[in-house]
Amino acid sequence: MIHTQDVTYAGAFVAGLLSFLSPCVLPLIPSYITYITGLSFADLQEQHPSHLVRRKTFLHSICFIIGFTAVFVLLGASATMIGSLLQQHAAAIRKIGGLLIFLFGAHVTGLVPLRLLLGEKRISVRNKPAGYAGSFLVGLVFAAGWTPCIGPILASILMVAANEARVAQGIILLLLYSLGLGIPFLLSSLALHQFLSLFNRFKRFIRLFEIITGVFLMLIGILLFSNWLSRLSGYASYLFGGV
Repeated sequence: MIHTQDVTYAGAFVAGLLSFLSPCVLPLIPSYITYITGLSFADLQEQHPSHLVRRKTFLHSICFIIGFTAVFVLLGASATMIGSLLQQHAAAIRKIGGLLIFLFGAHVTGLVPLRLLLGEKRISVRNKPAGYAGSFLVGLVFAAGWTPCIGPILASILMVAANEARVAQGIILLLLYSLGLGIPFLLSSLALHQFLSLFNRFKRFIRLFEIITGVFLMLIGILLFSNWLSRLSGYASYLFGGV
């Protein structure tokens, strides 16, 4: 059975995937992987890495993913709590959120460059602490950082979370967003040789995916502003209620 939240949840997961494919994240994946694992690029790029390399890469990547997931989930819970406190202004918050998401989408497509989002702001860890705790810390820092690409997408998901009725819904939204970003990162870390081969063929389409991401955000903004996001979820529940 498809519930009323399924459409929104699917959108959050897709937003995570689009964040991974953004030009601020995708080209940097090999650098992130070598940084958190401490392994050489040559070790990671082997077509058939050793069991020790795979194990170390897997565990460090998981710790990194847990790190940024923790931050995103806390942000989602906070956004929903703030939205709940302002429930008497729910309609205004929904319309303002929808308008901002639409503007974020227009910025990502390049139609309306927003000067506030053009500068890249990120926190960096120059010397990564040793061990898996260090990879977790880098994940926290990655989530706390800001890039022109991932910022509008994340902000849009947080605005949707702010319109949810329960904190648990905001948590699930950001958890699914984190999974959309984390699963391809984990797969790439375990198969870096294949990832690099695929990336070389895919990189010429990065700008196209950036435009698709912008259009996706603009559509979500329109749906949220007009309250059609809730209506579509309701229609999905009605149409597939027997599934």
